[in-house]
Amino acid sequence: MTLKELNFFYKLCENPQVTQLANELNISQSAISLAIKSLENSLNEQLFDRIGKKLILNEKGRVFKERTLSHYLALVDASHIFEENKLAGNIKIAASKTISNYIMPNIYFDFLSKYKEVKLDISTINSTNIIERVLKSELDIGLIEVDTQNSNLIKEKLASDELIVVSSDSLYKKEAFIDSINKRWILRELGSGTREIFINHIGTIAKELDIFMELQDFEEIKTIVLGNKNCVTALSKVAVKKELKERKLFEIKLKNLKLEREFYLIYHKDKTRNLLFDTFKEFIKSRFS
Repeated sequence: MTLKELNFFYKLCENPQVTQLANELNISQSAISLAIKSLENSLNEQLFDRIGKKLILNEKGRVFKERTLSHYLALVDASHIFEENKLAGNIKIAASKTISNYIMPNIYFDFLSKYKEVKLDISTINSTNIIERVLKSELDIGLIEVDTQNSNLIKEKLASDELIVVSSDSLYKKEAFIDSINKRWILRELGSGTREIFINHIGTIAKELDIFMELQDFEEIKTIVLGNKNCVTALSKVAVKKELKERKLFEIKLKNLKLEREFYLIYHKDKTRNLLFDTFKEFIKSRFS
């Protein structure tokens, strides 16, 4: 059954005169009759008694109306949801931990404050998992901190970032070759963008480092480094901005090495583009720029 057939049915419930109803709707009587016949065939029941030129609701029709009218009205209402507000909807987004923890909270808040009919389903997971979920169409948008080459993904650059090496030891040398830093390394876990960028940049030197612990959470890493002067870590400048300003952590500048990377916004190439999606995407990009 269709909404059109149901619309004719409920209008006939109020006005059984087919001729009058046809004139009111500016359609032919046969169009109404065919629609009602199709509805009755789909139910395998007659809903009206044919009396002269009238279609009079019968006992089957009355119970059908009683049980379906509220659902029909809800469906009609649903069909108009996006007419008044094209920016209503639910977006599924995931960001890697650096982006999620230190950049996105205010962006999420400001977007939701501006667009009241939008809901965000927000996740914080590592870049590898984000890429996998976007490829499976489980996410609308992913924000990652590693480069990726996949023909099924659209990738847009958001901003540049730099990893820096930090220690709580204020007396330690301020500049060094990475393989001369004789401290315990506390790194992010496998699969994280931060770790991947770090390992890729230093190459075979990674085997020479004393990688003491691998953790998922930035705050856990910072807690250990803050409490142990014999430890160092490599994190985004964004993640240690506060501690550097308060002189609780100190940067060890690397000789002949810069740990640079890009932040990217990704989505599936077959993702349906609409006003809500494009508005949210451009809002994020404008805030990063």
